[in-house]
Formats: sequence, structure tokens, C-alpha cells
Amino acid sequence: MTTHQPIRIGVLGTHSTGKTTLLKRIEMELRAEGITVGRTSRLGKRAAAAGLPKMQHHTAQSTEWIITQGVADEIAAIAQGAEVVLLDRAAHDALAYFHAALEYRGETAPRTERERLLTLAATQLPKCHLLLATVLDESVPVASSHDYDPRYRRLVDRHAHQLLDRDDIPHLRVYSDPDSQAHIVDEAVRSCLTEALV
Repeated sequence: MTTHQPIRIGVLGTHSTGKTTLLKRIEMELRAEGITVGRTSRLGKRAAAAGLPKMQHHTAQSTEWIITQGVADEIAAIAQGAEVVLLDRAAHDALAYFHAALEYRGETAPRTERERLLTLAATQLPKCHLLLATVLDESVPVASSHDYDPRYRRLVDRHAHQLLDRDDIPHLRVYSDPDSQAHIVDEAVRSCLTEALV
């Protein structure tokens, strides 16, 4: 595959809705086509390891860290020769977690801070060839090792889709059923192969 600009596929959505698994499937299919793939990953865990709050304790600082670290990981993947970069937690994902955390805690961030973070996330959108948004299905069981607050999980899902819909951001919704998952994987691979021919 020969292309001047790396192809970027981003995913966002609330926790344990299959974002990472979906990207692994896309990565396997792309590698089978001989495409070099890079990824951003584990941004939330790395933020927590750096001492930043996460989940319902999310702050403007942790939001900014996740967005900028994701950008740094993306640049590193491209520097290492990735033809496609899979963005696990696209920039608007961090915004959704932040807005959900504020609502969960009954807080409001200063308008200038909210606008600054939205602008930061928006600068990443033009680079993304395909944006995928998982949809929460509460009938799908969560691993017993994950002690998630169900209310916060629902808030993240709602804020993620509100951000995309409010700003009319092009994206594909990813549902939990196998047919939806398979369709999205096929769509992502087809998009990459088509883009490579342009």
C-alpha cells in the first residue's frame, strides 16, 4: 500500500463497549492485506499511572493529557512507518468522559475551559478518515473484574453521542450485535483500501 498521508480510524464510546476489541479485529484484517498498522492505546490507564484522575473523577487536566498523549502516540506511529493509525479513544472520547464526570458530580467547568478542550479535540477531526462510535448495550454483561458505576457509564455514552450529533460530526455507530461489528470491520478495511488507491 502506498499513500502520502497515513489513514486514521478513530473509535470512541463508553467503557466496555468493545472499542479495543473492534480495533484489534480491524488491525488483523488490515495486516492480512499487507498494511502496516500503528495504534494508540491504554490512554486512560496511562493517565491514571501518571497520577491523573479518571472515570467519574475526570478533570480538564486529565482530559487534556489524554487528547495530547493520543496525538503524540499517533505521531510516533506514523514516524515508525504506519500506513494506518487506529486511534483507541479518539479526541472526542476524552471530552465525553469529562462532560459525563462533570454531570455526575453536579459540577460545571468554566466556559473558557470547556471551549478550549472542545477546540483541542476539534483540531484532530480533519485528520480522521473514519470515526466509529460504540453504542452502549446494557444487556451485554461486563466482566466481573470491572467495577463500573452504571450511571456514569450511561452518562459517557450519552455525552459521546451528543457531542457527535450536536456538531454533525460524520461517524458510524457500532452496535454490540455480531452483524454490526462485522459490517464495521468490513467498512473500515474497505475505506483503507479505497483511500490507498486515491
